[in-house]
Amino acid sequence: MPPVESLREIKLQTPLRVYSQDLQLIGEFGEMRRNPVKFEQLPTQYIQALLAAEDDRFYSHSGVDITGLLRAASQLMTSGEIRTGGSTITMQVARNFFLTRKQTFTRKFNEILLALRIEDELSKDEILTLYANKIYQGNRAYGIEAAAQVYYGKSISELDLAQLAMMAGLPKAPSAYNPIANPNRALIRRNWILKRMLDLGHIDNDTYLAAVNQPVTASYHGYASELDAPYVAEMARQEILDRVGTAAYTDGYRIFTTIDSQLQRTAQKAVQNGLLAYDQRHGYRGAEKSATDEQQWGSLLRETPVFGDLTPAIITELADQSLKILLPSGEHADITWENGLQGLRRFNSPNSRSAPIKQAQELFVRGDLVRVRQQEGAWHLSQLPKAQAALTALNPDNGAIQALVGGFDFRQSHFNRVTQAERQPGSNFKPFIYTTALENGFTPASIINDAPVVFEDDLLEGSWRPENDSGKFYGPTRLRQALYLSRNLISIRILRTLGVEKAIAGLGRFGFDQSRLPHNLSLALGSHAVTPLQIATGYASFANGGFRVEPFLIDRIEDSSGKVLYRAAPLTVCHHCDEKEQTDPAEESRETAVRLDAGETAPDKEGEASPDALQENPRAPRIIDARTAYIVDSILKDVIRKGTGRKALVLKRADIAGKTGTTNGPRDAWFSGYSTHMVTTAWVGFDENLTLGRSEYGGSAALPIWIDFMGTALSGKPEFIRPQPEGIVMARIDPETGLSVGPDHRNAIFEIFRKEDVPPMAEAASNGGSQTPPGEPRPEDLF
Repeated sequence: MPPVESLREIKLQTPLRVYSQDLQLIGEFGEMRRNPVKFEQLPTQYIQALLAAEDDRFYSHSGVDITGLLRAASQLMTSGEIRTGGSTITMQVARNFFLTRKQTFTRKFNEILLALRIEDELSKDEILTLYANKIYQGNRAYGIEAAAQVYYGKSISELDLAQLAMMAGLPKAPSAYNPIANPNRALIRRNWILKRMLDLGHIDNDTYLAAVNQPVTASYHGYASELDAPYVAEMARQEILDRVGTAAYTDGYRIFTTIDSQLQRTAQKAVQNGLLAYDQRHGYRGAEKSATDEQQWGSLLRETPVFGDLTPAIITELADQSLKILLPSGEHADITWENGLQGLRRFNSPNSRSAPIKQAQELFVRGDLVRVRQQEGAWHLSQLPKAQAALTALNPDNGAIQALVGGFDFRQSHFNRVTQAERQPGSNFKPFIYTTALENGFTPASIINDAPVVFEDDLLEGSWRPENDSGKFYGPTRLRQALYLSRNLISIRILRTLGVEKAIAGLGRFGFDQSRLPHNLSLALGSHAVTPLQIATGYASFANGGFRVEPFLIDRIEDSSGKVLYRAAPLTVCHHCDEKEQTDPAEESRETAVRLDAGETAPDKEGEASPDALQENPRAPRIIDARTAYIVDSILKDVIRKGTGRKALVLKRADIAGKTGTTNGPRDAWFSGYSTHMVTTAWVGFDENLTLGRSEYGGSAALPIWIDFMGTALSGKPEFIRPQPEGIVMARIDPETGLSVGPDHRNAIFEIFRKEDVPPMAEAASNGGSQTPPGEPRPEDLF
């Protein structure tokens, strides 16, 4: 006989649940839906209804009801089988936890013995709680709380008497008395229970009549998340599955992520709106499907899923400047000329569209299945995008992922483009090359010639004639201009001067795998494929002033009782700390002592790290000299002030910086940017690596998504202008030569330098001033 005391320690199979940072449910995984409750949470009327249906002498018998057993024995002797069972709730607990459901005399005898032992060991309330949490209620729901959610979409505490009685009728036969599948039989069972409650004195006649006259209100409420972040939920599921195996689905683990629910919703909307805007620019591709037979319309709409907020609709009638549509709900609606038809063009190719249509009949026929979206109470014509996009946003001080969208809609494609799509970043990669250059003799005022060049390189399979995006060449150009205007040829010349091997050595600190980087000059143009998450992680070092952080999604993992099994200990930037005390991450434990790995059991309470021990995270190491980081940041701010990212000026902030990126074709469009509060990368492209269209760039396709997101992410956040570090000076220079000049120079501009890198003074003959030895700028020219 199994030990009865084990019931107190029983682990009910409970699904894995994933939450946002602010405790909104993101995902639930597991075959059994269960939400265990305590006895105090069981409504009194539910207990009364359950006992009226299953065991009205529960609180007076010792685990076995002799009358019921005699009835079962009589059935066995007369018919050879047991029909009504005669089981008390205690006997059902014994059977559900320890025995099979096979109706034999031996099992029934063991059930009786176990029930008597259970009554000796456990209180009545404990037994009833076990029953309420264990019993199968149909539709994958185990336990009363899960059943309440499945059938009514509410907690058990929110149900009325009629609904509680309906729940109490389920344990006897969850299929036969299922209020969704068999509402009539369920209604008869419910009313019988209500009458039993009346006869037992639990309710009065008025209460009985009010409840028995209520209709069946149950409907299926499947798992519903509070926050739509399926790419995040899948990442969290995979991580804990790698740690603990399939026990993740049954042991009630709760994962608390670093996701901010408001930012996640904003990111999802920004990605979808950005893709729809791109798609609209390139024209209407035609109906998804078509059905001329009206009898097929209903089934076609039911079979077509909603993606994003794009609802399928069938065109039922056409006028010159309007459409009548049938929606999945069976309702009819109108698409007016102003709501998507005016200015609509037919898609010809990524680079070509037709003239605007003059009549709806030019593009549509009756029976076409189209997509519509509701805006401000009206239906607007839309289209399911073929292109895809991704966005991820990190806290630059510790790498916490605060928003992540891996595509237009997870139901359309489970491929997570933030973590799985390796794409060429193009010019988005240039700041990493320029950082190494600034550390090795280059300055923002260094002059590099933007002129045609041909490279003979065996690694590039012959001659290579790189060009700027514009196809033009601009002659001698300062390094600062070259980066904020994204001049390709200058980037190549910088890399050639710097040396490919030295550049690759400098890229490893940003988290890029040096062994996979191309050992040729194409590296300067971002030819190496990376994921958006890798790019965002690298840009975090520009956002935080030069420190390395690593991205992480899971903040902590708890078991079903709330015990912390794992807590992240990310590398964290300490802006007020003495940098000499910054730790080498190789010598730091990346996790706290409390951790959970595959094959390990959770530690006892004594094994948990104390709260004090969890407060101190390892410090992020500095990977860029503070002065170099300050210079790179100032150049990336110029990208927005006067470079390829000028659209971001709409945010009206002086503390944002970033860089566009566009690859050949163009096939990929990027924008990565930041403030001190947030670093975000947005990418747009086709999974099939098709061209986006010759008029598309990082600034036209990806930047609007970034702006849409950051506008909300930075709302209410104070502007923070990074203080100038010690050893940085500002000097007047000649913008044509990059050399220092005096205050009387007519076209002088100011530039910042590391103190030791200030360029020499221009010759007096070049500006009409007094002679000053090269390399010795006057003190009054430094700031």
